[in-house]
Amino acid sequence: MTRSDLVEELANRFSQLTHRDAEHAVKTILDALGDALVRGHRIEIRGFGSFSINHRPPRMGRNPRSGESVAIPSKRVPHFKPGKALREAVDKRTEELGQDPK
Repeated sequence: MTRSDLVEELANRFSQLTHRDAEHAVKTILDALGDALVRGHRIEIRGFGSFSINHRPPRMGRNPRSGESVAIPSKRVPHFKPGKALREAVDKRTEELGQDPK
């Protein structure tokens, strides 16, 4: 699902919202989530999951083309952990569709 799909779904579910209002709502929510993560906050949405920041320490990597060692600096990366309800819903739905979990 893309951002525009999310806007369409919101506009379709709530007929009182115009497409522009739905687009503004989605943008506002995503901006708020991003800003909170940038500030280092943890975001928890009950029944869906939580977003947090993981710290990756510096390490030595290898350039695959030349084979030489490359220093990779430390970084902070966003991490999503699905909630129990979401994990179970996805698992149940994939079983219903007969899809291989791999």
